[in-house]
Amino acid sequence: MSIATKTGDKGETSLMYGRRVPKEDLRVESYGSVDELNSALGLARAAAQSEFVREELLAVQKELITVMGELATSPEDLERYHSDNFPATSSAMVDRVTAVIDDIESHHTIKKGWVIPGASFGPACLDLARTACRRAERRVASLQHPNAEILRYLNRVSDLCWLLALSEGGAAQS
Repeated sequence: MSIATKTGDKGETSLMYGRRVPKEDLRVESYGSVDELNSALGLARAAAQSEFVREELLAVQKELITVMGELATSPEDLERYHSDNFPATSSAMVDRVTAVIDDIESHHTIKKGWVIPGASFGPACLDLARTACRRAERRVASLQHPNAEILRYLNRVSDLCWLLALSEGGAAQS
């Protein structure tokens, strides 16, 4: 079977369980933005110097699969999605990232003020991922998704990217 199904040639795509929507649908924008975030995190992980940073980014990338699956499911199909044992974005996921943030903050002095990304490649990749995360957060906020944990999770992930960039030696003060 070919990857080129040609079913999207007229500007529509399928959600989980086959519902067709226009490609500019807010749901598609939302999970597409999270997919872009996942790719940006992959670049940041490949560029990271620290094993700790690589491990944390991989953990987030795996959790984003849950977020994307949930976002790619129409509200009418969420009950079926969960009954098929697909996980929901949970407060435990938010708490995991929050704990990592707390740990980083306990070991680093965080300076206030604006920063200029690009001090070095790895932190610049994390800054790019952070901004991709903020965009995904805005898209999800416009979606009115029933699971508020998704927004909380994305908010924490953007904070984590900021702190990981700092811990990798990035973000020159302006």
